[in-house]
Amino acid sequence: MCDALGKVAHVFTTRPWTLGSALNGNDVAGWSQVASAIGVGAADLVRVRQVHGASVVAVRRQGDHLPAGLGGIDAAIALAEADIVLSEDPAVAIAIQTADCVPILIADKRTGVVAAAHAGWRGLAARVPIVAVDALVREFRSRREDLIAAVGPAISAARYEVDLPVLERFEKRGFSAEHIGRWFYDGHPDREHPNHWYFDGSQSAHDQLAVAGVRVSQIHLARLCTATHADLLCSYRRDGKASGRMAAVIRARG
Repeated sequence: MCDALGKVAHVFTTRPWTLGSALNGNDVAGWSQVASAIGVGAADLVRVRQVHGASVVAVRRQGDHLPAGLGGIDAAIALAEADIVLSEDPAVAIAIQTADCVPILIADKRTGVVAAAHAGWRGLAARVPIVAVDALVREFRSRREDLIAAVGPAISAARYEVDLPVLERFEKRGFSAEHIGRWFYDGHPDREHPNHWYFDGSQSAHDQLAVAGVRVSQIHLARLCTATHADLLCSYRRDGKASGRMAAVIRARG
């Protein structure tokens, strides 16, 4: 937790707080620890069923912040399907989980509203960072220049090899050649499988946040590779099904 997000309480967990590897990280003890760390009760930690898309759930103050199927750890098997959560309610914290995918936390330094987003390569191809920013503007009247973003630990390009269909997904979604050139590179031009690239998801998240209107000076990248730091971070690419999950959590400022 730091002051990078305009004094909004937020946490990126590491291996000491690893969540269980079960579907959706349904580790009651682990989530309880995460809730306690950010100062809410376990029932006030709002999560979603992550599906590698770009759907949005908005948490409002009026007491309707737990729509059907959305809630704390006791509602884990009935979570709403989404990969972006927004909140204006300081009584709850919002959380996503990762184990190589890019975790993004966003705070409005003027109003204190926040967002948490999960973005693997499919989510980045679906423009999750841009969708999250646009949703804050639409739902809570945030001004883009007031937003501060933190991109947490994720797998680095050096450890994340992808094939042609991944690159083609980004091309079909209309990303510029300049951006695709920044996110995909071939580290072994003389190898037998030329249609493979290394993908930099953190850079993609950074550039998409900038395209969405977040000032570059207000975008912070952890640049910690989940696959490299086995003693500190969880990685599905490295450990497969044995990998746990890490949480990225944020709470609106009252």
